[in-house]
Amino acid sequence: MAKTKKNTQWYGAASAQKITKFYDILSEHIEPKSDLSFDTHYELLVAVVLSAQATDKSVNESCQKLYPVANTPEAIVKLGEKKLIPYIKNIGLYRNKAKNVIKLSQILIDDYNSEVPNNREALEALPGVGRKTANVVLNIAFGEPTIAVDTHVHRISPRLGIADCKTVEQTEQVLLERTPKKHLLHAHHYLILHGRYCCKARKPECWQCPLIKSCPFEDKITEP
Repeated sequence: MAKTKKNTQWYGAASAQKITKFYDILSEHIEPKSDLSFDTHYELLVAVVLSAQATDKSVNESCQKLYPVANTPEAIVKLGEKKLIPYIKNIGLYRNKAKNVIKLSQILIDDYNSEVPNNREALEALPGVGRKTANVVLNIAFGEPTIAVDTHVHRISPRLGIADCKTVEQTEQVLLERTPKKHLLHAHHYLILHGRYCCKARKPECWQCPLIKSCPFEDKITEP
């Protein structure tokens, strides 16, 4: 049987040695911690569901008001959709998200003893939970070495020469293959936070980037 060849166009120009160096440097400059505020697995799950197409800042503002009132599946279900909406109205798609949060909370009560499942299939079956959300929960809550690919990760991966893919699913696959094991647990935090605060979309702040000497990105901006 013929061996299946990898689609090499997905792979960036950076060598395995250079990729390891990238992660080594980022690990020295970035604390691998989510910008979302939460104390429990359930609070994390709800926050990540709310964060789709929204900023972490807006989600934190909502959750800081919501969680003192309701931060368990039972309390959220008791609160109900109509009373939940005012807490999250500053977040995009808040009506649909309110429905999903109520539904997933009821499922957790009925099927998982009000606990967040440590299982990709179960997580992705919850309303409002896609692959990226499941990856975030699995990584942060349960310490699984997954990589959640958001717009920042998908955007900077080609800039760094790690992965040059058309879809986030392809980017995730390549990053999982090319990220050294020692950095796999925190890789998505390094990439997300680097993309969010330094390697920005319109004006990357290359002048303060710790990777500037080895980054293959051609259109570097070297002055503020």
